[in-house]
Amino acid sequence: MDWNPLLATHVIAALCALLIGPINMLRRRRDRAHRILGYTWAASIYYVCLSSFWIVTDGHYSWLHGLSAFTIVTVSLGIASAVRRDIRGHAMNMIGSYLGLLVAFLFAAMVPTRAIPRLMANDPGTAVFAAVCIAASVAALYVTVRPRRRRPALQITRVAR
Repeated sequence: MDWNPLLATHVIAALCALLIGPINMLRRRRDRAHRILGYTWAASIYYVCLSSFWIVTDGHYSWLHGLSAFTIVTVSLGIASAVRRDIRGHAMNMIGSYLGLLVAFLFAAMVPTRAIPRLMANDPGTAVFAAVCIAASVAALYVTVRPRRRRPALQITRVAR
C-alpha cells in the first residue's frame, strides 16, 4: 500500500497517542491537564482504530484489525470507568489499551513490508521531519495544559527603626 492521506493521518494519530500515553500515565492524576490529555489521547486512539478498518492489504483484514476492535472496547470501558470514578478500572483499561497500541506500533515499525520501514528506507528525511513535528505538537499541547505553579505570596515585613 502506498502512502495516502488516510494512512498518513492514521500514522500521525498513532504517534500522537504513543507520545501522550506515557506523559499522562506518569504525571499527577485527576486534574484538568490529565483530562485534556486523556481526551486527546482517546480521540487519537479512536481515530487510529476506526481508520484501520479502511487500511487493508489485498482486501484482507489482519490480527491488527481485531486488536483495533478490542481497543475500541477497552478505551470505551476506561472512559466509562472514569465517569463512574472507578480509578483502578480506568487505569487498567487505559494502560492495557496503550500497551496494545505499543504492540501494534512495534509490528508496524519492524516488519519490512509495512509502510513505516519503507518510508524510513526511501525517504528518511520526511520520516524524521514528521516525527519531530508530531513530538513538538505534543510538547506544545502539554506545555499549554499543564498546571501553572503558584509563586509564594510576597510577604512584606515591617522593619523596626
